[in-house]
Amino acid sequence: MLSWQAWLLSHEMELRLGCFFSIFILMAIWEYRRPCRQLKHSRLLRWSNNLALVVLNSVLLRFLFPAAAVGVAYYAQAQGWGLFNLLGLPALLEVIFVVVALDLIIYCQHRLVHSVPLLWRLHRVHHVDPDYDVTTGSRFHPLEIILSMLIKFTAVLLLGAPVVAVIIFEVILNGSAMFNHSNIRLPARIEGLLRKVIVTPDMHRVHHSTVVSETNSNYGFSLSIWDRLFNTYKDQPKKGHIGMDIGLTEFREVKDICRLDGMLLLPFHRR
Repeated sequence: MLSWQAWLLSHEMELRLGCFFSIFILMAIWEYRRPCRQLKHSRLLRWSNNLALVVLNSVLLRFLFPAAAVGVAYYAQAQGWGLFNLLGLPALLEVIFVVVALDLIIYCQHRLVHSVPLLWRLHRVHHVDPDYDVTTGSRFHPLEIILSMLIKFTAVLLLGAPVVAVIIFEVILNGSAMFNHSNIRLPARIEGLLRKVIVTPDMHRVHHSTVVSETNSNYGFSLSIWDRLFNTYKDQPKKGHIGMDIGLTEFREVKDICRLDGMLLLPFHRR
């Protein structure tokens, strides 16, 4: 095993937690000091409930899937299952290919939850957030989190994903979600260059518009290539980033969109 792989494996938890809190704190300070948009609802109300949902999901996943995707990757590797366990490519190439492949699968999953009515009921918990900031990136219904984990397990098994690649992908995915959901505005020149490769806050903010044609665009979480490749890319919102409306028009009451109990019950609303 290469030295960098051994280091990642032995420091997995510290790496993941360190990256999560570092990126979260950085984005939170940035959007507090120089926000792109003025928030419409109390930060205390939204953050306390959004983060409570994150904690609930974390506890639930730890209870249901103690080994998580990393454990599935260990098992697939031990059994010799999956595509990359058969190909025998150099370790670095395997990691790069698997990280890119998993990112494509997340893009496809995102399109799926927008397309299937039953799954959209779960996913709209993420979209009804009336504001857009770093906590929005982790706000998902527990049932969607479970579904996402099962899809990830299947992908890891079929790919025969190396354990190191799964760790790197998880770190990138969590970091990207916080970054591209942040209420920040990058300088136009830098933002234009970055979005050629990665999903920026301006690019993904379009996806949270109340305009349906904009909601059904910019599905990518990390790499921006998938939206361009599959013709789901939209450059800017019609009303501009300051004038656009965030959320879903059919859900505007605070009890439905900001409170934890409302978020948990939201998939069962008929609207």
